Amino acid sequence: MSARPIATTRSAAGMPTGRLAVWWVIASEIVIFGGLLGSYVMFRLSHDSFASDAANTNMYIGAFNTWVLLTSSLFAVLGHKAAEEGNGPKAARMLWLTVGGGAVFLLVKTYEWYEKIHHGHTLSSSTFFSFYYTAAGLHALHVIAGMIIMLFVANTARKNLELHRVELIGIYWHFVDVVWIFLFPLLYIAK
Repeated sequence: MSARPIATTRSAAGMPTGRLAVWWVIASEIVIFGGLLGSYVMFRLSHDSFASDAANTNMYIGAFNTWVLLTSSLFAVLGHKAAEEGNGPKAARMLWLTVGGGAVFLLVKTYEWYEKIHHGHTLSSSTFFSFYYTAAGLHALHVIAGMIIMLFVANTARKNLELHRVELIGIYWHFVDVVWIFLFPLLYIAK
């Protein structure tokens, strides 16, 4: 008789402990991003200079990166569906596509930051850009963390092992997308 992972057999608050743990992590991250975005909004409302600095962001790049992350989330959902069907190799392929979306997002963000810094818009050039780099940088770190974890999950899923983890990393990835859905209009559209 094979032993099932404790994260799938134990339950707290009516859900498997692994899923509960992911939701606790997300709750703590909401506090961090909520504080950062709340501070941004308060500063934005009280400093007219934000509008002129925000005009230096490229809405088309932000929109493209939004599309990339939303598409990567679709692959995460398809990976979860494959895992629920017991098809670990397909789940792994979907997770690899999700990681690919994260990589494209980061490459575009790197290009965008290079351009901004080249034109003198640095972390210390204004309060807007301090918030911009802090919020987008913190988000990028979460994208990187999600990609690394997803590669480990994909590796075990490929072997049809620990398929419940596909859902867990998917939940985290959707959180990363939702954060970007808030960042995009605040940093790129609101001028």
